[in-house]
Amino acid sequence: MNKRIYFNAFHMNCVVHQSPGLWVSPGDKMHQYTDLGTWVELAKLLERGKFDALFLADVIGVYDVYGGNGDAALRQAAQVPVNDPALLIPAMAYATEHLGFAFTSSVLQYHPFVFARLISTLDHLTNGRIAWNIVTTYLESGARSLGQAGLLPHDQRYEMADEYVEACCKLWEASWEDGAVVRDRERRIYVEPSRVHAIHHEGKYFKVDGCHLAEPSLQRTPVLFQAGSSPRGRQFAARHAECVFLTGPRAIAMRNIREMREQAQAQGRNPEDLRFFLYLKVITGATEAAVQRKYEEYLEQVNYEGELALLSGWAGIDFGQFGLDQPLEYIETNAVRSLMQALAGGERKRTLRDLVKGLSGVIAGTPEQVADVFEEWIAAGVDGFNLGYVTTPGTFADFVDGIVPVLQQRGLMQIEYEEGTLREKLFGQGRARLPASHPDAQYRR
Repeated sequence: MNKRIYFNAFHMNCVVHQSPGLWVSPGDKMHQYTDLGTWVELAKLLERGKFDALFLADVIGVYDVYGGNGDAALRQAAQVPVNDPALLIPAMAYATEHLGFAFTSSVLQYHPFVFARLISTLDHLTNGRIAWNIVTTYLESGARSLGQAGLLPHDQRYEMADEYVEACCKLWEASWEDGAVVRDRERRIYVEPSRVHAIHHEGKYFKVDGCHLAEPSLQRTPVLFQAGSSPRGRQFAARHAECVFLTGPRAIAMRNIREMREQAQAQGRNPEDLRFFLYLKVITGATEAAVQRKYEEYLEQVNYEGELALLSGWAGIDFGQFGLDQPLEYIETNAVRSLMQALAGGERKRTLRDLVKGLSGVIAGTPEQVADVFEEWIAAGVDGFNLGYVTTPGTFADFVDGIVPVLQQRGLMQIEYEEGTLREKLFGQGRARLPASHPDAQYRR
């Protein structure tokens, strides 16, 4: 029996997510990112294509590492201007029935008490279709914008994130008992007060003293995504993550999957309770000639300045100091260490020119050829894919109309959605909440 592949569309509430320069293409609509209709139509397209979720990236701060300022990012609209992803979700959820919504929120953005209510509200409004991508922030500009002197050291940020998740899960899982909401019209009682409890959390980074303001949603705790692949990031994922976002060459991705499953098992978790999603950007067409034409157009449109602004911000290194064809070596940074590990790993050294063209994450082929690549990755241990785009909605429309039917014919992609919450769609019926073996379920009453 073929293994079902999970698919998320990878996007961001901005003009340029990860393809600088492509917003000028005639078919790209992201200059209309402030128009709610743009997002509603995308959600409808993804649900028609039976995607599991729309994964919304986010960033706080400006990419100002390249050249020592944010000019390049602003000129090329490289993730700036950028609007809040969470505010898009209710409208898209209203226009769909099954599509899940994962959104990124840093542990620096909200106090856990405020963020816990935001998540519960969204989970209510979507009937349990919310996931949270937990990030620790990698841009110094983001920390400064929030009034801090700068980012904490890399591993200490994960220590902070551990406590942040703990505080949130206490609010989601421990504050309200099952059955606290009675809705008793005869007695005129909506909530039984004895079943609602204040959370008393006092840690190194956060303090909470009060009950969760929102009544329990279908999932209580959202599906937990995480994307760090450094040693400390893998440790964090093994404890908290249900879905892990991977990038990089196959050897590194497979090593990370193996180590995270082993670490999860050591903490008493079922290692199969983790789903691993690989980042890929797909270019497809009906014929090889059509694919080649689209691929060449993509390479012609890619903007080097915008790409280098993003890469420098992710890595915490000003890549303006290197030649485009210079092989890249690993450098320890306080930003996204997994990026530098991916650059220096694999079968050959990558150059900036490789990265700017996106060659490490792009697959181009007919629907059958792309499906073959997916199958190879699934056989190697990946569970699904976070699919980036060249243009919106064109890349996703090509995928839905061309590749999805091939995958469905091979038994590799769902034809109809399962009922239930996003967690049930990912892990099975009856699993709307965190499994008892998950470390964060310990707070459950």
